[in-house]
Amino acid sequence: MKKSIETKLALYPTPVTIVGTMNGDKPTWTLVAHIGIIGHDRILVSLAEPHYINHLIRENGKLSVSLVTEEMLPAVDKAGSVTGAKEDKSRLFEYELGENGTPIIKAANLTPECSVDDIYKTPNFESFICTIDNTYVEESCLNDKGKPDYTAVKPVLFEFPNYQYLRTGDVIGKCLSFKNK
Repeated sequence: MKKSIETKLALYPTPVTIVGTMNGDKPTWTLVAHIGIIGHDRILVSLAEPHYINHLIRENGKLSVSLVTEEMLPAVDKAGSVTGAKEDKSRLFEYELGENGTPIIKAANLTPECSVDDIYKTPNFESFICTIDNTYVEESCLNDKGKPDYTAVKPVLFEFPNYQYLRTGDVIGKCLSFKNK
């Protein structure tokens, strides 16, 4: 028997990401777990409207979205617990600039660099609809076909109802391999 939990958002877990953009000549970062895929070349990054980084993303028109690993969690928690309006977060991560000038975290195994195409506003949130311009992947996290190997990327997941991080698991089978079982 299923029980209704009313209108609670429960489509979790989602990948934990660090969004970065430039604040003048320094990067700034924030923790984001409200992200989504809206096409093969577009993603959505949803941020609460009062976030300091939002105006910088609007001004720059570009951002990076780094998948988080367990080793990054101390800096990730810091990025998500302080505002860039009051604290300089530029030194939380070592970085280099991507081809389009967004900060790319060196410790992140996978980072898309994106341009903002549109902004969709809902009450208290701004959702940035972004085109993927480049995707940077640590070479040791690519399979023999040059595609990301997520068992090596090891992204951390976020689960909102219980407000916790989850470790990614094992491969349980190839897509479409269960259809005849």
